[in-house]
Formats: sequence, structure tokens, C-alpha cells
Amino acid sequence: MRKLFCVVFGCLVGLAAWGMALTQAVWTAEAEPAKVDWRRPKKLIATGWDHPDAARFRQNLAQMESRPFDGAVLELVGQRDDGKPCPMRTLFHAQPWKPEWFQAAIDELRACRPERLKDNFILVGANPGHVDWFDDAGWQAIVEHWRIAARAAKQAGCRGLLFDPEPYTPPYAQFQYRQQPEAEKHPFDQYWRQARRRGQQVMQAIAEEYPEMTLFCYFLLSVHMHAARHPDPRQAMVSSGYGLLPAFLDGWLDEAPSSMTFVDGCESAYRYNSRRDFLEAALAIKGRCQELISPENRAKYRAQVQVGFGIYLDAYWNPPGSPWYIDGLGGSRVDRLRSNVRDALEIADEYVWIYGEKFRWWPTPNPRPDYKTWPEALPGCEEALAFARDPIGFARTELHRLASAGPVPNLLQNGDFSAEKLTVDGRQLVWQEGRTPIGWSAWQADGSKGTFGWDRQTGAGSPGSAKLAGVSEGCLLQAIPVQPAQRYAVQALCRTTGQGQVHLRIRWQTPESRWTREHQDVLAYPEARPGSAWQELFAVAEVPEEVGKLVVLLSVQGQKSPEDTAWFDDVVVVRLL
Repeated sequence: MRKLFCVVFGCLVGLAAWGMALTQAVWTAEAEPAKVDWRRPKKLIATGWDHPDAARFRQNLAQMESRPFDGAVLELVGQRDDGKPCPMRTLFHAQPWKPEWFQAAIDELRACRPERLKDNFILVGANPGHVDWFDDAGWQAIVEHWRIAARAAKQAGCRGLLFDPEPYTPPYAQFQYRQQPEAEKHPFDQYWRQARRRGQQVMQAIAEEYPEMTLFCYFLLSVHMHAARHPDPRQAMVSSGYGLLPAFLDGWLDEAPSSMTFVDGCESAYRYNSRRDFLEAALAIKGRCQELISPENRAKYRAQVQVGFGIYLDAYWNPPGSPWYIDGLGGSRVDRLRSNVRDALEIADEYVWIYGEKFRWWPTPNPRPDYKTWPEALPGCEEALAFARDPIGFARTELHRLASAGPVPNLLQNGDFSAEKLTVDGRQLVWQEGRTPIGWSAWQADGSKGTFGWDRQTGAGSPGSAKLAGVSEGCLLQAIPVQPAQRYAVQALCRTTGQGQVHLRIRWQTPESRWTREHQDVLAYPEARPGSAWQELFAVAEVPEEVGKLVVLLSVQGQKSPEDTAWFDDVVVVRLL
């Protein structure tokens, strides 16, 4: 028996080794696995008075995808049996719907093949909102409306639903206790429990149809972030226009599967005009706002409710006397738009929504927006959003545009490492054998015994590059004068042999050349270029406050011997307008 075991074991070991060898051979023969982007996705969602319906979304998709957005809020309009329209956005009423009323619109959306606008949401709202929370028959219809909406979003390939809790149909307000038809009959605590029960029913229906959806809301508990400071915040809810909204969300969380995501869009951010505003709101939404729901749901709230922000474009166009006005704070208002959207995207979990009323991004039959587009009415706004959404992509596009018009203006001296002589501040400098490339200085850590030189023969294109060998930790560096809020693209090429790693670092100095803002360093690491031994380093940086110099560091770490070598070439710094 023992001998048989040994034979079987030996066969298994042999098969395992053969399998490993075969796997290794297949792995070696296959292409490298796709590169994984570990960053959290950050997305801009377009919404406003130019909401497209399904037909206009399909018709104008190419134009819409040219705008700097990742998704849009869509109107889904069905057709009733009598031929009248049935807008999905008005689902808080007691009239029954039929799923087939919306099938034609769903089919329109299914026929679309967006390449960039992937995060689309179907609009639903709390209107007309006149069904009392104790009206069982009325709520049976509302729950079924939510079910049909969730099914439509799933079938249409949308990311989910966009819920707007705001009442637009007076005198009703679905989440206001005092507006309920039976408010005199039931005290607030009973309505609170009933709103939670209705939330459970709604979520059961949604989860059965689309359990992995994102339920995006213009606002959730952010509308009550101040009330969350009180021992019993429900006291403040009695008179609030959205006093029953936390209970409704509590019911959602009772029944929501772990695959579902909620977004508190924080509509209050319309007036935010500093990074601190966004940070404090995010802290409140993730922190004290959870005190507005039951303790048993707070872990789920922290895990599944995202922070988002709303940006009100009209506030960057309105005159100073308007209550909805964003000041430029000494610069242009478009610059403030770029800065605020950048901060909002950085601080949000995933989504920032751009809302506009006065103008339009694409064709709309709505007569309320002006015929002008937003880029026509607010010049530079499209570029501001594009930069905030994707600084690297924006910078690459800008550099390509500059290159097509002629030589790119490089703010660095001897960035292509071709110069033997250079005039600096009226003095002519001449390169000396064994020294760093002219125009560049060097630094290496104590104990690092590397060399920094100029390789006249090696280059990414034309001959000439910087050469670093045997550097355990060090860099070449060059500083240029800058001013706060300016934006720069920095590009370089690198090549390595042997051991060691390279990267590009952007650091900051005061006008007096003292290091500052180390926590705002910008780093870039090599990315392969098809068909080339040279790799690219690319970074985009915005100059922080109190900074007077941008310093480019071509950095090397981990080289063990003089044979370990890194070359840098074609280092370019360009200011982005």
C-alpha cells in the first residue's frame, strides 16, 4: 500500500510539474496582461434643463460624446394607451403604469452604443407627491412605478436611476410631514416609521429588478447635515421640507443588497467656492449625517453611500447681484469653475454632476434654456471641465495641438540635452567633461556613489541625453519661475539597463528658493511606448499658493553598480492656458 501511495504521489508531482511548465510556456507565449488602473474612477455627469429623452440621446450621441462628460441624466417618456405621454420622472402618484408603455424608449436607448457616455441615469422625481404615506393603495402604485423604472434602467443599459426629491408641483411635498393629508391624524413619529416602511417596499422592488444599480440622488442626508448635531434630530425634521427623507433612506438601507450603491449628490454644493467647503461637506456626509438613520444601518450607510457634489453652472455666469453667484476670488470665474470642479472630483467618491439652466450643451426642445450653448455663453467653461475631469488627457491634447502648429515652447533649458554651450543670465556656460549636462544640477544621497553625465551619442531621437549610472538615490534637477494657479505639463523620455527604478518628480520652491509644499509633489512613472526602448514620463501640475518655482527632478533609485544605467531625454515643460 505504501509503495502504491508513493507511485501515485510521484505521478501527481510529475503531472503538477508538467502542468506548471505548460502554464509557464503558455504564459510566456501570451501577451502581457492588460494594465490595471487602480485609481478610483471620477466622473462628470451632465444634467439640467437640456435633459435628452431616449430619441434625442440616440440622435445627438456623437455631439454629446464630444463634451467633457462621462454620462448624462436622461428623460424616459412612455406612451399611455390613450396616446398621451407618461414621463417616468413623475412617479409619486397613484395612477397605475404598464411596463409596455416605456418599451419603445427603452429600445431607443438599447440601440445606442456610447463609447464614453457610459454612466447614464434615468430621471425619477418625488412629484406630484400627493400620496399620503398611510395610503396603501396609492403606495402600491408608487412601488410598482419604482419597479418599472428599475427594470427600464437595467434593460436600457443605464448605470441606474437619478432621484430628485425636490417638490416641483405645489402644494404637495412628499417628504414634508405637515403637507401630508393625514398629518392631523398621525403624529410625526408614526409618519417616520411609515416612511421607513415605504422605503423598504420600494427597495425590495428595485433590488428584485436591478440589484447592482447605482441610485444617484441630487441630495440625501446632506440636506440635513446641520440637524445631525442634535441628540434627537427628528425634532428638526417635523418642520423640514425633507423631514421624512432620512426615514425613507433608512428603509432603503434595510433592504438594499450589498451590490447596490447610493450617491448623496449634495446639491448644497451649488454655492461652494473653496476646497474647504467640499472637504467639510464630505466629512459631514460620511460622518455625522449617519446619525440621522438607525444605528443598525450605519455600517451599511458608510459602506454603500457615496459622496457626490453638484456644480451649478449658472452661478459662474450670473451677475454679482444674483443670490446664485460664484466670485472669481481675484481671477476669472471660469478659473474658479475649473478649480472647484477639480476639488469636487478629488474629494467625491465617484460622481460630480454639472447642472445648468440658462443655456444648453446639446439640442433640446425645452424653450427655457437660451439658444446658445454653454461654451458660447461662458467661454472657456468646456476646457475648464475637461481639464478638471482628466488633466493628463487634456494636456496631451493641448500638446498635440501646439505641436501641429510648430515647435512646442519648452520652458526648460537644454531639455533635449543637445547643447554644449548655453547662455544663462547673460553668462555663457560651456559643458566640461565629467559634469552634469549644461543647465542641469545634480543631487544624490549620502552613500550614493553614482555618476551624472552627458551621453553625446545616445538619444531618443537626435543624439544627446543625460546619463545616470550607479546611483542608489539621486536626481538631475532644474527650476523655472512660476506663479500660483498656473498649470504645466511636464514630459520626458527615459531608458534603463540593469537594476534601478526611475521616475519624474515635480517639486515646489518659494520665490526665495526654499523647498515648500512637499505634500503636493507630483510624480510620474515610466509608461511603455509601442515599438521603442524609450519609455515616457508625463505629469500635469497646478502651482500651489505661495510657490515661486517649479522644480523638475529626473530621479533614479536602486542602482547597484556602474553598469546599472538610466538615460533621460527630451524633457519638456509647457504652460497650459
